[in-house]
Amino acid sequence: MPKREDYISWDEYFMGVSLLSARRSKDPNTQVGACIVNPEKRIMSVGYNGFPAGCSDDEFPWEREGEHLETKYPYVCHAELNAILNCRGANLTGCTIYVALFPCNECAKAIIQSGIKEVVYLSDKYANSAETIASKRMLNAAEIKLTRLMPKRDIISISYKEKDI
Repeated sequence: MPKREDYISWDEYFMGVSLLSARRSKDPNTQVGACIVNPEKRIMSVGYNGFPAGCSDDEFPWEREGEHLETKYPYVCHAELNAILNCRGANLTGCTIYVALFPCNECAKAIIQSGIKEVVYLSDKYANSAETIASKRMLNAAEIKLTRLMPKRDIISISYKEKDI
């Protein structure tokens, strides 16, 4: 019997882990996940956007507009930073980070400092924002490879039903 031909690529697999991680975010507007993979194709860490440990997501604001301190922006940790911090100091030199949304300038700094060598992303919807322009400028200066993933499929579904296993 020949092997299956419709299996997903490594890039689709790791981006899928990133997207699944995003489902843990409690942000009512934007859910982003990140997956860091070493050169041997082993997952080093995952993360998603949310408040730091010990900061209750029931007590801190999720608002996008209003007084700065009454919005989520000064409090939320982005998925990329969470994934880097979740590594607990592991060596990320040469790793690749998979993230659905192109990283902001603050996450770009952490990516560069951690030794990650490639960013694989799906969307660049904020390409014209100052944060993304600054991010690309730094990532390019640090010679980080930027790869926009063009998956072969639009949907990968996961079932918990025993009959599907």
